[in-house]
Amino acid sequence: MRYFYFLLIIFSFAALDCLGQVRLSGRVFDFSKENPLEAVSVMATNGKGTFTDADGRYTIMVSENDSVWFSYLGKPTPKFAVATIFNIQDFEVALHVNTTVLKQVTVRPRNYRMDSIQNRLDYAKVFNFKRPSLESMTSLTPGGVGLDLDELIRVFQFNKNRRMEAFQERLLREETEKNIDHRFNRALIIKLTQLKGKELDTFIDRYRPSADFTETASEYEFQLYIKRAGLHYKIYGNEPVQIIRNLEKRLP
Repeated sequence: MRYFYFLLIIFSFAALDCLGQVRLSGRVFDFSKENPLEAVSVMATNGKGTFTDADGRYTIMVSENDSVWFSYLGKPTPKFAVATIFNIQDFEVALHVNTTVLKQVTVRPRNYRMDSIQNRLDYAKVFNFKRPSLESMTSLTPGGVGLDLDELIRVFQFNKNRRMEAFQERLLREETEKNIDHRFNRALIIKLTQLKGKELDTFIDRYRPSADFTETASEYEFQLYIKRAGLHYKIYGNEPVQIIRNLEKRLP
């Protein structure tokens, strides 16, 4: 009988992740409420996240106990409690952004390091997510070993844990690709190889370095790789490339 009650408790915890879910959708505009904003981050306290499309539309699954907030150009809004939103099918938000002024601003080179730090701050809950374990559920107390009930509940929130891990993996993958884009950039490649036009596009596509090499190579090693890859491309042209990783390994 005790075993039956234990299973009942387990399935009750698992069911918590499925109950009370609602689909929150709407649009995001600039402060004039006339121009939709694309690529606005939409985050919920349950760890889910999405982005607005070209029409400023978004959709995200939340529960009535969650809150959502929006972030654009690194500036987050206050959190909105889902329970206080009157129309969850059409929750419109106007951000303090003037798109007409933005179009006239002089574009300066992006600060990759600051963008990365800001991204880590915006999605700190996702980047820091770890599946609950026996170690996280227990802790030493003056009376012995204590049990963290919140962590115990998290153990059985299977769907939420999987979603958080998938979102975390996606963010890490995007961060890696952005790091490669930052180091393997067109301006540096043109300077070191003198390639332009279609040849430059082909070179960037075919000689894109690996994530491990990009992460560990010094500036000297990375530029040397680009020079050697450029020379290889000029000699072999459009022949299939089989030695990109060898070019990385040959570095002193």
